Amino acid sequence: MILPSRRGPRPPGCDIHTRPVPQQVPQAGERPVPEGLTALPAVQVVLVEPLIPPNTGNISRLCVATGSRLHLVRPIGFDISEKAVRRAGLDYWPHLDLRVHDDWAAFVDGEDREGARFFFYTVRGGVPFTRARHRAGDYLVFGKETTGLGDAQLDFAGPSRLYRIPMFGKVRSLNLSNAVALAVYGALWQVRPEDF
Repeated sequence: MILPSRRGPRPPGCDIHTRPVPQQVPQAGERPVPEGLTALPAVQVVLVEPLIPPNTGNISRLCVATGSRLHLVRPIGFDISEKAVRRAGLDYWPHLDLRVHDDWAAFVDGEDREGARFFFYTVRGGVPFTRARHRAGDYLVFGKETTGLGDAQLDFAGPSRLYRIPMFGKVRSLNLSNAVALAVYGALWQVRPEDF
């Protein structure tokens, strides 16, 4: 059975990007907010020292699809130059609200933390991710694929902000892009309930 393509405007309440975007001058390490996105995203994803390009590619696509902002904290294990991104065929990359930070300290110092809330995801977390209570602009922080969050992030978080995604089988961890997708949609379900 072939379904007709869906054309025309989206039904009310289904458009993720509804608020106007104020003009912004990008700071070092950031790009202007792409057209159609809000200045304060519903969710902000932070990848600390990502290593595997396909994971970050999948997470980037997720961020574009959900209107989330992506923060990459260096060192990054691959090239994200315009040429490399074009060669990889990431046609959605220009629409990505991306901020790149030199290291964890630069990220913490560079973000406006007044009222900011951070949620750290780790297999060592004591709180199931479904118990997190989100609001717009929250930061969801994930560590690198091989070792997870480092001491700097764990110390910054404290035990009450360490969240876990339950696993019942015999695996060490979930794939990073799968974990990010679960966390982002879990947060969006609370921040934008009208879309669910």
